Amino acid sequence: MRVPLLDLRAQYATLAPAIEAAVKRVLESGHYILGEDVAAFEKELAAATGRAHAVAVSSGTDALLLALMALGVGPGDEVVTTPLSFFATAGAVARVGARPVFADIEPDSFNLHGADAAARVTARTRAILPVHLFGRAADLAPLRATRLPIIEDAAQAIGVATLGAGTRCATLSFFPSKNLGAAGDAGALVCEDAEFADRLRLLRAHGSRPKYVHHVVGGNFRIDTLQAAILRAKLPHLTAWNTARRRHAERYATLLAATPLGLPALVEGHVWHHYVVRVPDGRREALRQHLGERTIETEVYYPTPLHLQPCFAELGYKAGDLPHAERACAEVLALPVHPDLSAAQQEHVAAAVAEFYG
Repeated sequence: MRVPLLDLRAQYATLAPAIEAAVKRVLESGHYILGEDVAAFEKELAAATGRAHAVAVSSGTDALLLALMALGVGPGDEVVTTPLSFFATAGAVARVGARPVFADIEPDSFNLHGADAAARVTARTRAILPVHLFGRAADLAPLRATRLPIIEDAAQAIGVATLGAGTRCATLSFFPSKNLGAAGDAGALVCEDAEFADRLRLLRAHGSRPKYVHHVVGGNFRIDTLQAAILRAKLPHLTAWNTARRRHAERYATLLAATPLGLPALVEGHVWHHYVVRVPDGRREALRQHLGERTIETEVYYPTPLHLQPCFAELGYKAGDLPHAERACAEVLALPVHPDLSAAQQEHVAAAVAEFYG
């Protein structure tokens, strides 16, 4: 039995008429950048996330970059963030000329350790950039106590109810594999501050308003109209998809309870972008090979912590500096948890794991 990590073909099969109608509508309109579908998607996304404003952009990476630019973060500034995330989290900080400052993670949640992050704040810190990793909301209370702007990297966490509430903004990714995925790159930012949202919109289009009058140097962060239209067709299904992911996580908790794997906690509000276990005793690669031989796809998120990436060598971090993140990178393994996963497929995964440890 094949168990894919993600099954976008199955998702498309259930939504094909709506998606194809959306694509046809855009193609026939002849309007492919911004426009009515983008405006409508932003309104619908704001409502779905419970925020006053949503600004759709070209990718989740560009959403991070745009948020930092809107805050005026630049050379000489520091941004405190996590070493356990996709590269874009720290990469965006470096791209605006600022210095990423890494704090360790909570070993149970994999999220940024709030107290450690707060302890690394200096006079140069301009913002804190936590990540709601794998779909679990990070604890922001210790970060709020610093009174610094907080940018939430929520690329993996759409559906978490608190995104953008009481922070400067939350950034979203609609990369195809996300809980809400486009047919290519796309992203968004959600926030409550009208003035901040207006600045995001200005920067999104080269700082131009009106056309050919450039008030600031922005970028080309516009979302394609086609992607917005496709996302509009998918957005009404997000709650059901997240509910299915939660159901699968609960089933794994039962099926894998007797194994040596370290299982993620079933916390309220988790949207389960990934179901990530810990494989102890240095046996992750052996388990991954064993599952692969039984046509079960897995992935490692992430094999190297960001503070030890070669491009950040000049920051001076060394192995052992952030031990919880480093240990996680040696143990984590993502099992399939996508909405179209069947109970039989999950039982196949559990049986294969039991066989490995048998």
